[in-house]
Amino acid sequence: MNKLADLIEQELEAFAQAESKDQGKTITFARTVDIPRAVYNFRFFASSILHHTSECTQMDQMGCMHYTMRVPGGIAGLISPWNLPLYLLTWKIAPAIAYGNTVIAKPSEMTSVTAWMMCKLLDKAGIPPGVVNIVFGTGPKAGEAIVSHPDVPLISFTGSTLTGQLIMERSAPHCKKLSLELGGKNPAIIFEDADLDQCIPTTVRSSFANQGEICLCTSRIFVQRGIYHEFLKRFVEETKKWKVGSSSDPTANMGALISKEHLKKVKKYVKKADAEGARILCGEGIEALQLPARNQNGYFMLPTVITEVKDESCCMQEEIFGPVTCVVVFDTEEEVIKRANDIKYGLAATIWSSNIGCVHRVAKRLQSGLVWTNCWLIRDLNLPFGGMKFSGIGREGAKDSYEFFTEVKTITIKH
Repeated sequence: MNKLADLIEQELEAFAQAESKDQGKTITFARTVDIPRAVYNFRFFASSILHHTSECTQMDQMGCMHYTMRVPGGIAGLISPWNLPLYLLTWKIAPAIAYGNTVIAKPSEMTSVTAWMMCKLLDKAGIPPGVVNIVFGTGPKAGEAIVSHPDVPLISFTGSTLTGQLIMERSAPHCKKLSLELGGKNPAIIFEDADLDQCIPTTVRSSFANQGEICLCTSRIFVQRGIYHEFLKRFVEETKKWKVGSSSDPTANMGALISKEHLKKVKKYVKKADAEGARILCGEGIEALQLPARNQNGYFMLPTVITEVKDESCCMQEEIFGPVTCVVVFDTEEEVIKRANDIKYGLAATIWSSNIGCVHRVAKRLQSGLVWTNCWLIRDLNLPFGGMKFSGIGREGAKDSYEFFTEVKTITIKH
């Protein structure tokens, strides 16, 4: 695994170029996030597996000793999405093989190049034949075959909530072990005592990084009334500084969206908000895209900020998965907790406040698997990762992956 990490790192630029072209994201994002994290995934789990211990207890009065042991779960079916192709694929493969399983992995049919490139390095790294098997195909065919096959007892899926529900249905007859990391509609809660100099640039990034095509992106921003107008003014100004351009442009903050169909879907949400009486402050429909001639027909979209949106609007309730965020005002702590939770998703949230008591109170009551305070997207692979409600089941992380990819046996020996 460490050898594979070394080989990917040596080919970092080639992988970054491929991922950028394959997915439309900026070359800078691929170089600094996707590929380095793919490398780190293998190194982390190669080290993590060395430090797990089993349990042993003794019952002298019965003359027995009990101990537990871990065995591989078997064949793991791993299905990864298109938005962070190699990063999220390796996040599944690394723990699966570290704990002794073989895998059948299906990357998204929309972004398969980097997975294909990795295949060539598996043999070079000394991964035995048949341990990592990559299947290229569509969800209804290749994905369906993996999920419904009786000899694949473990399924780890990252993707849409709708597909996750289908996977649960197809796998239920076989009582499979599932880890489902699904959609999100993540709130940022910004209190009056927040440090706006840190909050605003970070919240712009959390809203629009990777074209907003990250399940952890912020798409609902609740701002306390006392700083609402100042925040909105500065947030829009900062958003307008973001450059949309060719994925190969190192100065671009955002590249193209994944497809023509997805771009059309994202734009429909903006039109719907406009029809409902919301205000579009910048981005789609307000400003014109400035693109090089060769990119004029690409699937580009300006980062878009919408305000005066009702909580029941589809723009506040549904996962858009694009560069669109809604900013609304709130008054009290109790009110914002209720509004932030009033949604079917529960993946991630951010809180901005200098009041540590407030931070703890609100974080505890948010129905969210991940809560960042005064920061965003700082991850430790030792800790659990996953959502509540319609955002999925199961957790990923060192201990959680160990639990998922292994079966535990309790053995009792009478002296």
